Amino acid sequence: MNKNIAIIAGEPRSINSEIIAKSWKLIKKNQRKNIFVIGNFVLLKKQLNILKIKIPIKKINNINTKSSAKYLKIFDVPFRFKKPFEKKNKETSKYILKCFDIAHNLAVKKLIKGFINCSIDKKKTFGKKNMGVTEFLARKNKIQGKEIMLIFNKKLSVVPLTTHIAIKNVTKKINSRFIKNKIYHLNAGYYSVFKKKPKIAVLGLNPHNGESRSDTEEKKTIIPVIKFLKKNKHKIYGPFSSDTFFASNKILKYDIVLGMYHDQVLTPFKTIFKFDACNITLGLKYFRVSPDHGTAEDIIGKKRANPLSLIKSIDFISNI
Repeated sequence: MNKNIAIIAGEPRSINSEIIAKSWKLIKKNQRKNIFVIGNFVLLKKQLNILKIKIPIKKINNINTKSSAKYLKIFDVPFRFKKPFEKKNKETSKYILKCFDIAHNLAVKKLIKGFINCSIDKKKTFGKKNMGVTEFLARKNKIQGKEIMLIFNKKLSVVPLTTHIAIKNVTKKINSRFIKNKIYHLNAGYYSVFKKKPKIAVLGLNPHNGESRSDTEEKKTIIPVIKFLKKNKHKIYGPFSSDTFFASNKILKYDIVLGMYHDQVLTPFKTIFKFDACNITLGLKYFRVSPDHGTAEDIIGKKRANPLSLIKSIDFISNI
């Protein structure tokens, strides 16, 4: 298998150049050889100069350039900018999407093992389409509805049933067919990467699982789905009440916790593991990973950014 791994530089106004440089310093030499960044060479060079982070970088126009651990390779993507950390504009969005196109095409052609994308401003990049990178890549791969957002740590992973949608719309999505399909694709995607069937804990939607009332989503939908899937030999358990589940050691009995909405599982997960995690998209034609945090505009240029999540992303895709 091709060992090359691309890192999409992501949002220019962000901590991305800082964590890329810090990670490159900390990762193993054999990992350095296989990594290159997709982004604008001059922009990254100027940002690193401002940050006063010294690492050797080299512009490349061909990913077949001889592997070397002596410098960080930058696959140069054209981008006009006035200031290194300037605010986002239309040109920025075009630049980011161009970087994704390059990474996607390289991955589809199997010229790289996969890619890691550093954070972007999703709202400004995708406009009013109300989606994140997970949904964006699902469209590019033509697998809408089959993609899975897996937030991964070796001890535990979490998956939100619904991702980047408003809370008021969550209940509209929760039905038997949707839950079954999500779990089918989760099982298939997880097995394709980790070569084992996951043990899944499912959380309820309502406080205290609706306290066993007959008119709740738990009684009408979630419990019947779990029973059906159990009969079909899925390793699935629950529903568990989300207010206490993460406070118990029983979370470590499971490979995955499936929540009904985005922050139901991401908030407690990030509280427990902080930066020791990465975001994996299951179901794509290739490996795609990203650090499990945003652009962190409040600490740009302060050299306080933690590179651990990017390092974990590099470790994951290097070792899979």
